[in-house]
Formats: sequence, structure tokens, C-alpha cells
Amino acid sequence: MVGIVVVSHSELVANGAKEIALQMAPEAKIEAAGGTGDNRLGTDINKITEAIKKVYSEDGVMIFFDLGSAFMNAEMAVEFLNDSMKEKIQIVDAPLIEGVVVAAVECSMNKSMEKVNMSLTGMSLNKI
Repeated sequence: MVGIVVVSHSELVANGAKEIALQMAPEAKIEAAGGTGDNRLGTDINKITEAIKKVYSEDGVMIFFDLGSAFMNAEMAVEFLNDSMKEKIQIVDAPLIEGVVVAAVECSMNKSMEKVNMSLTGMSLNKI
């Protein structure tokens, strides 16, 4: 099953997005990576990397993010992974809550990352 990582500057927002998605798709593999290691607003590359590792499978991982620097830190977190993992990770340009919920439902039906992306078509916010 494709895994999902929610990256937000706020731990509350990341956990809230995860909670909503899991209510819609309880089987989905979702990890929240919100806030900094010292509980401030911001993002933490180590938190993102650990979240990726927790939900990683050969089916891939989709990363959803809130604001610009979350995207940059998600990119850097992916760079810390080995090459075989990097190939199976995608950072998604979609609204955070809606994108995570749609992806969670699709992933819980064991759809491929490509098919999940098709469901997200038209949701792009041009954040990337």
C-alpha cells in the first residue's frame, strides 16, 4: 500500500490532517511530520525522514505539504534516503487536507501511486 506523509509547519495541523484522513480510510498508512523538534512552528527534516521510513513500502510514498519551506525540507529529507527509496517517493502539489483525504481513500483501496495521482488531477495549487 502506498504510504502518505503529511508535512506541516504545525504539529496540530499535521496530526489533524492525519486524523481526518484516517477517519475516512482507517487502513491507510499515514504519518504526520509537523512542527520542529522543539515544538515550535516550522518543519524538521529529521521528522520528515523518520515519517517516510515508517510508511515506506515498495508501492511508494506520497508527501503532502502546507507551505513553501515545507516543500524544501521534504526535498532535503528525501535526499537523505538511499537511491532505491528515492525513486518511489513523490512530493505532491495538492491542497493539504483535501489531497491527504483523497489519497488516503485511494491508497486504502490498494491503488498504485499512478492511479492515486490521477485522482488528484485538477487539485494542483502550483505550490511546486
